[in-house]
Amino acid sequence: MKITFNNHSLELQNSLSITEFLSNQFYKSSSGMALALNQTVIPQQNWSDYQIKDGDDILLFQAIAGG
Repeated sequence: MKITFNNHSLELQNSLSITEFLSNQFYKSSSGMALALNQTVIPQQNWSDYQIKDGDDILLFQAIAGG
């Protein structure tokens, strides 16, 4: 299946949860990170509930608070 991760095309052999995918991509710490799946922000505590599907667009970024 083909997905887009941070504007790069990737080929995955099987469906993974977001948590599994990030672990496979060597992201050991998700502290301070935010993730959008198909332009919808997914709360970090729900990442393991979402299975990546063909055509998904994932954007992982540093969450910054401002004021």
